[in-house]
Amino acid sequence: MVILYHNLKTKTMTTIGKKIALIRKQKGLTQEEVSNLAKINLRTLQRIEKDETEPRGNSLQGICQALGINVEEIIDYGKIEDKSYLVYLHLSVITGIVIPFGNIILPLILWLNKRDRIHEVHKQGVNILNFQILWAIVTNIVFFTYIFLKITKEQFYDAFAYAVIILYFLNIIYPIINALRIKKGVIKDFYPKLIPFVG
Repeated sequence: MVILYHNLKTKTMTTIGKKIALIRKQKGLTQEEVSNLAKINLRTLQRIEKDETEPRGNSLQGICQALGINVEEIIDYGKIEDKSYLVYLHLSVITGIVIPFGNIILPLILWLNKRDRIHEVHKQGVNILNFQILWAIVTNIVFFTYIFLKITKEQFYDAFAYAVIILYFLNIIYPIINALRIKKGVIKDFYPKLIPFVG
């Protein structure tokens, strides 16, 4: 059982470079052949396979074309499973109640820090950030409308105050619900995809 767990863990921790080298060897291709087909420097491919650098952009696409595979087949290699990090990512939104724009700043930091290392962090982070940026814009518009109406002593300014309270309440409860869903194994885009501020 321990050996099986170790093997699974080792497989999960396989890097992009090692995966490229493995596929290249399985297909019976030399480094020279792949570098020529991918139109990259041989030394670059050697460094990639030794994990001294990661392939990006045209280099990654060229290597995948040379190997006859899709980018998606190797892009997740090197990433690990960590549901607890996804839970923290969702709960980090709540910092917005004590830190101005904390609902954007902390998730942004967590997203940038692990988006290339942990499964689902990139996708979940993008979903959270896009919604939180929109939420911040809408909430601030409602709040400043409330301030303006109160100063000018217009009617119905209380309704805007209640709206702000409701928006904050929902932005506390919903991240907690999402975190609990992730702990139970449900991982999906929980927030509606409205405006793509980040991608």
